[in-house]
Amino acid sequence: MKERVLTGDRVTGKLHLGHYAGSLQNRVQLQDQYESFVFLADVQALTTHFDRPEMVRSHARDIVLDYLAAGIDPDKTTIYVQSLIPEIAELTLYFSMFVTVNMLRHNPTVKAESRNSSLDELYYGFLGYPVSQAADIAFCKATLVPVGEDQLPHLELARKIVRRFNELYRPVLVEPKALVSETPRLVGTDGSSKMSKSLGNTITLDASTKEIAYKIQKAKTDPARVRKHDPGHPEICPIYAYHRAFLPASSPEIREGCERGAMGCTACKERITAALELLIAPMRERRAYYAERPRLVDGIVMDGTQRTRALARDTMQEVRDAMSLNAFG
Repeated sequence: MKERVLTGDRVTGKLHLGHYAGSLQNRVQLQDQYESFVFLADVQALTTHFDRPEMVRSHARDIVLDYLAAGIDPDKTTIYVQSLIPEIAELTLYFSMFVTVNMLRHNPTVKAESRNSSLDELYYGFLGYPVSQAADIAFCKATLVPVGEDQLPHLELARKIVRRFNELYRPVLVEPKALVSETPRLVGTDGSSKMSKSLGNTITLDASTKEIAYKIQKAKTDPARVRKHDPGHPEICPIYAYHRAFLPASSPEIREGCERGAMGCTACKERITAALELLIAPMRERRAYYAERPRLVDGIVMDGTQRTRALARDTMQEVRDAMSLNAFG
């Protein structure tokens, strides 16, 4: 049997090139090798957007369209909605009985995201979402979870939770393994450490030709490079980071030309603009196809959710039996 891979995205807005470089293109490749599941994490989106549920609803379809546009094949990958699998919430509750608050507080990813969030207090749902994340993985018995280096603490916590459950009750859940992505996080067009919807420094996967050109034209480059022939420092330039991500074969040439001052920023931007247009144009076309067929999209999501729900019921029956929650049959 194929190993089962699980990935997902919080429903907080359209996906962008950072998502594509960091995970989407990898998912397209993995779906040919593994049994793949991808989910819309609408419940987890509420950990930071609980006061804006209408925003979560409005972006759900955008993300499905982005999946399909990027090449996620519904015949190979099961797409489902987190909130429509109530067994995840049930398993989260059972896990929370033996996960300590200190374990959650000391999670470095929670610490970092707490500092970066705009929340005025640390809410229960935000602190506990690694427990929910563990349930996301465990309910479908995912064996592999693609993660970046910054997400490894979350996955290790999920592994500990599953291990503890199996020790306390009966070994019915699968301890997941990490598929660590070696793709570096894509910097934002403003030079920030990452592309982020909240910072407005992204290029979406449905960006028009004009939008791509405008975003790249306005993007920051090496601040120390004043004149065209000044030696550049490509390691601090967002545009060079895009060359490495999307034109890897020619990136050494770009680096060498920049460092010698032989290639100006304008020429460098023109080359990556053309490359991004070649990448995004087919996505725009596929996205438009599905956007014009909302019933087809609904069918894809609901079929995937129904298949996942059947799997969830089977797992939770095993969980309840292991926990002796079956006194009345």
